[in-house]
Amino acid sequence: ARFLAEGDLAFDIGAHVGDSTDCFRRLGARVVAVEPQPRLARLLRLLFGRDPEVVRVAALIGRAPGEAVLRINTANPTVATASDAFIAAARGAVGWEGQEWDAELRLPVTTLDHLIAEHGLPEFIKIDVEGYEAEALGGLSATPRALSFEFTTIQREVARACLDRLSALGYRHFNASLGESLVFAHEGPVGAAEMAAWIAHLPPEANSGDVYASLEPARLVP
Repeated sequence: ARFLAEGDLAFDIGAHVGDSTDCFRRLGARVVAVEPQPRLARLLRLLFGRDPEVVRVAALIGRAPGEAVLRINTANPTVATASDAFIAAARGAVGWEGQEWDAELRLPVTTLDHLIAEHGLPEFIKIDVEGYEAEALGGLSATPRALSFEFTTIQREVARACLDRLSALGYRHFNASLGESLVFAHEGPVGAAEMAAWIAHLPPEANSGDVYASLEPARLVP
């Protein structure tokens, strides 16, 4: 609620089963929900197909338009990824035991800039694309008021690349939450270097979380 008000526009990049889209709609925000997996896209159609304030986009988000291969974990489809490096990092890692990406689809790729050109500049973007976050941010040249991206302890370098990209775009204020807690881990906003150092020193068991970036530091105070 600190990021979105009624009538605001939000992008849900990696909408999965629609949890964030549902949250954004309960706040009264309009949503562009991006989910490339056909099974999950069908679920989103069932959940939001009659809602005129939800636009569903079946595509990957990357640096440039085109095509890419999405690797699908059929037993756990919420960790589908277009990043081969993510799959390699997950092999044998703590918390990722038994995960297998056993199917693949070649799918269209669009960019955040293209979504903005079509739908407008959002107040908030949520990005959760399993190791492809830096690629997604590579296709962003605008500066929404705030955004979040998922990070994992198996790919801390991706988080650093995301922080570097956001710094280049002009973001100076960051906070983070661990897991699905939705609770800020820092008492107030920190800089990109401090955030990168904090992620670098997390134990592997921390597994994942979300980094929040905002142009307005007050939005990142617990």
